[in-house]
Amino acid sequence: MRKLAFLLTTIALILSCSVKEKPEFLGVENIKIMDATFENFTVSADALFKNPNSVGGQLSAKNIVVYINDNQTATLSSEEFDVPAKDLFSIPLVVNIPSDSLFNKNSLGGILGSLFSENIKVQYKGDIKYKVYGFSYTYPLDKIENIKIKL
Repeated sequence: MRKLAFLLTTIALILSCSVKEKPEFLGVENIKIMDATFENFTVSADALFKNPNSVGGQLSAKNIVVYINDNQTATLSSEEFDVPAKDLFSIPLVVNIPSDSLFNKNSLGGILGSLFSENIKVQYKGDIKYKVYGFSYTYPLDKIENIKIKL
C-alpha cells in the first residue's frame, strides 16, 4: 500500500509539473535609444512573454539582427534567461551599435532624412528560443518601430 501511495504521488507530481503549452510571446515594446555618443549608441527593447506553465525554463536570443532605417547595423546575442513559472515576464534586448556603421554610403541618406523628420526606424529581426526538459520552441521576432529623436 505504501509503494502504491508513493507511486501515485510521484505520478501526480510529474503530471502537475509538465509543460502543457509553450509560453505565449506577447510582443516587443519599449524600443528606445538609451545612450548616444560619437563612437556608438545603445538601443534597447523588451520582449514580453506570459508563461502559463507551472515550470519555468530558459529563453535565449541568438543572432537577432538590428536594422536602423532598413540598413543592417548590428547583431544581438544574449545569455540565457530564466523563465518564471505562471507569470508575465520580459527579457531585455540591448545592443550597442557603432556610429560608423550608420555613416556609410548606403545609410547616410536615411540618417539625414531621419534628422530632418526627427524619426528613426528600428527593426529587430531574428529568433528567440525557449527550452525546458528537452522541449524547445522558437519564436520568430520581427518588430519595427519608429522612434522620435530629439535634436
